[in-house]
Amino acid sequence: MSPRDQHALEHLGKLADAFLLHNREIHIRCDDSVVRPLEQRIQPLRRSRGYAPYPVPLPFKGPQVLAVGAELKNTFCLTRDSNAFMSQHIGDMSNYDALRSYEHSIEHLSNLFRITPEIIAHDAHPDYMATRYAMSRPERKIVVQHHHAHLASCLAEHKIPPDQPAIGVIFDGTGLGPDGAIWGGEVLVSDYAKYDRFAHLRYVPLPGGDAATLRPYRTALAHLWAAGIAWDADLPAYTAANDEERTILRQQLEKRLNAPYTSSMGRLFDAVASLAGILQAVTYEAQAAIWLEAQVNPDETGVYPFALEAPGNGSPRQIDPAPALHALLRDRRAGVPVPQIAARFHNGVAAMICEVCQLARQHTDISTVALSGGVFQNTTLHLKAVPLLEGAGFTVLTHELVPPNDGGLALGQAAIAACATRNSS
Repeated sequence: MSPRDQHALEHLGKLADAFLLHNREIHIRCDDSVVRPLEQRIQPLRRSRGYAPYPVPLPFKGPQVLAVGAELKNTFCLTRDSNAFMSQHIGDMSNYDALRSYEHSIEHLSNLFRITPEIIAHDAHPDYMATRYAMSRPERKIVVQHHHAHLASCLAEHKIPPDQPAIGVIFDGTGLGPDGAIWGGEVLVSDYAKYDRFAHLRYVPLPGGDAATLRPYRTALAHLWAAGIAWDADLPAYTAANDEERTILRQQLEKRLNAPYTSSMGRLFDAVASLAGILQAVTYEAQAAIWLEAQVNPDETGVYPFALEAPGNGSPRQIDPAPALHALLRDRRAGVPVPQIAARFHNGVAAMICEVCQLARQHTDISTVALSGGVFQNTTLHLKAVPLLEGAGFTVLTHELVPPNDGGLALGQAAIAACATRNSS
């Protein structure tokens, strides 16, 4: 029995009912792919076995690049000429074993396609394991903002040329912004070379940072606090926390103690799931949003409104969810069923997307919209937003070759780095 098999038996024996072993060791790990049908097309959620490393053609030629990807749902990307070779799914880069597999896969794919990277593209977050790996290498580095990479990945898979910018609606859970805040509800006007932040979800302090992602009621209370809505005792988010925790949370919010600002749309979905009484604690990523979507009444046409606040001094527009939260609480107190509440929130987000994109078009004359980020794994939101945008005269780009989540991020990193180097040469 090989050491790897012995390790698996020792560490997974309590989880697995049976093991299938072989006298030949696995040389390259490759998870199964996960895809789903969406509007007569396929949307990948995990691009791995059967797809990787089949290349994604880029709309331009560039230098040989290694894009190291993100922390969660990691894949990396190697480029040669106009081909981008996406790796198999690596997964969460949270432990040493994952890092070793990651390093081995980079070496294997580089040798397979005879690629010697000249440029390393990495995320701006300094604590990502992939970023640390990038910094350990001697090649020239290019830092790529997380949400710019999401947008570029969608542009690249549709072969959008470098001189054609698009409006990008990039909704996800987290990504470090250049201002130090946690971005995630972004509307960008961008090409591969640069991006402008046209609008974003209003900043809300996130008490406890990442800890709040496991307890949606914390995010709900933070959104209520930011909207000036009282923490009344009839709210599910209120009763989920005891008196001591609520006191601590309020102090964190008022004094900004371990409460980084976030514009995350993923966290807003968490908050709404909590306020609707769906669940208050999660055990896996995006559980609150998944359960909220599962409750949607497809026949409901009501809409929870968002406010778009005009900027000052050239700042991005603020997308304020306070009106939607007020409407949600009124409905809940009036006894409106949860499926209608869930649907009205999804309808409201879709309508807001269309409204802000129309406003961006007025200022830029751009009529192409790219939808990316993990929130657009939400089929209901996708199927509501796309027809509204197309009805308003937009050309809508969505993911068909790589996932909208962080599993597609490396493609955008690679495209941005290759284009930047191409322009500077």
